[in-house]
Amino acid sequence: MSNPKKVMIVDDSMVMRAMIKDVLTKEGFEVVGQAKNGKEALEQYPKLNPDLVTMDIIMPGEHGTDVVKKMIELDKDARIIIVSGLNQKNLVMQAMDNGAKEFLVKPFENKELIEAAMKTAR
Repeated sequence: MSNPKKVMIVDDSMVMRAMIKDVLTKEGFEVVGQAKNGKEALEQYPKLNPDLVTMDIIMPGEHGTDVVKKMIELDKDARIIIVSGLNQKNLVMQAMDNGAKEFLVKPFENKELIEAAMKTAR
């Protein structure tokens, strides 16, 4: 059995973080870190070196779009899935331009999250 893929979940909603963790853990991923804002995410990322990051866009402080850009600057191979509650195409497109690999719109189906995670993780 190969090592489980390491995931960091970035979302200001504790409920959403718990839900994503639950779905991915059941699928064999290992959640190694959670952050409620971009500052925490950028502090944790280099220490955790996750195989996958799920990133909310609308959070206190920096937008997820900017956090994606900074994360890619830290690690050009960062694998980021945008998980956005607002169907804001322009922000999602900006995040994708900044280096995110995939996006999901909340509320999403568990299988959509799993498929995106399987496809995106290193």
